[in-house]
Amino acid sequence: MNSRRRAATVRRLERATGTLATAAASRMESALPWYAAMSAADRSWVNLVAQAGIAAFVQWFRDPEGAQEITADVFGTAPRELVRAVSLQQTVDLVRATISVVEERVDELAGPEDSAWLRESLLLYSREIAFAAALVYARAAEARGAWDARLEALVLDALLRDDVDDAVVSRGAALGWGHVTGVCVVTGRAPTGDPESIAEAVKRSARHHHLDALSGVQSQRLVVVLGGASDPVAAAKAIMSQFAPGPLVVGSLVPGLAEATRSARESMAGYRAVLAWPDAPRPVSAADLLPERALDGDADAARRLVDEIYLRLVAEDPTLVETLAAYLERTGSLEGAARELFVHPNTVRYRLRRVADITGLTATIPRDAWSLRLALALGRLATERPAL
Repeated sequence: MNSRRRAATVRRLERATGTLATAAASRMESALPWYAAMSAADRSWVNLVAQAGIAAFVQWFRDPEGAQEITADVFGTAPRELVRAVSLQQTVDLVRATISVVEERVDELAGPEDSAWLRESLLLYSREIAFAAALVYARAAEARGAWDARLEALVLDALLRDDVDDAVVSRGAALGWGHVTGVCVVTGRAPTGDPESIAEAVKRSARHHHLDALSGVQSQRLVVVLGGASDPVAAAKAIMSQFAPGPLVVGSLVPGLAEATRSARESMAGYRAVLAWPDAPRPVSAADLLPERALDGDADAARRLVDEIYLRLVAEDPTLVETLAAYLERTGSLEGAARELFVHPNTVRYRLRRVADITGLTATIPRDAWSLRLALALGRLATERPAL
C-alpha cells in the first residue's frame, strides 16, 4: 500500500471511529450477556475502552514503520476496579466483538484494493491487544496476590495474638472469609522450602478437599486456618501431607473467623504440650491433650478439666467422685474399690458407667484414666484448698 492510499484509509478510519465504537457497543449488547448485566457506569467504561482500542489501532496503522508494540496503556482510560468487574475471558470477548465490527467494514474503509492489507493489519493488532490485555490482568493478579499475602499475614498474626477486632474481621472479609463457617486451626512442623510455595501448596490441597485455608510459616512451625470444615480432625487429615513429619494438633471447631482465636489458642497450646504424649495420634485434637496442656501451664485446659469432669460429677452425685477416686487409687480393681467403699463390686461398676456417660471418659481405659485422675487432682486444688 502506497503512502497516499494509506493516508486516505487512515482518514476514513478516523472519521468512522465514533461509528465503529457505537456499532461495537451494540454488538456487545446483543452478543455478550455479561455486558448487558453490567451497571451503566461499568458499561460506559467498557465503551471507552473499546473506543480507545479503535483509536489506538488507527494510530498504530498510521505509522507502519514505527514500533508495532501495543502496550497496556490502551486500557488506561478505565479505572482499576474494572479489572475486577470484567474477567480476562470477558475482555477477550470484548476484543473479539470490537475487532469483528471493524473487520466487517474493511472493504468500506480500505476499498477493494487494500482490504486484504487492512484485514491483515487488523489481525496483527488484535493479537497484540490480546497480549496487552493479558499483561494488565497478570499485573493485577500479581498485585492482588501480594496484597492478599499481606492481609493473610496480618489476619493470622492477630489470631495467634488473640487480638481480633473489627479491622481483622474486615481484612478476613477482603480475603473472602466473610461468610466462611466451620473454622479450625491446625499447627505442625513446617516443611522445608519457600514460605510462599508452602502456603500455595496448602491452599491447593485445601481446595481439593473443598476447604478454605489461610496459612503462615513461623520459624519451624506451620499454622493453617481451615474453613468449611464439619469435623476438625478430618479436615486436618485432608491437609496433613503439607506438614513436615511430627506432631499435628488441631483446635476445636468454631462458627467463623471472628471466633478462631479460641481454636488457635487451643492448637498452639496443644502443639507445645504434645511432646508429653509421644504416642499421640496424628493429627490429634487439642481437646485430647487437656492433661498435657494443663501440666504445661495452660489455664484454659485446667479449667476445662475441672469444669467438665470434676464439677459435673460433683453436681451429678458426689459418690461418683468418691468411687472414681477409690477405683483409680487401687489401680483399677473393682473389688478393691468395693472393699474400700463397703459396697458391692456391681455398685462400683454401675457408678463407673455413670462417670463414662457424664464425662465421655472410661476409667478402664488407661488414657482416659489418666485424664480423670488429673481432673480429680485439679478439682480438689480448685475447690478444697484451705484459705491461707
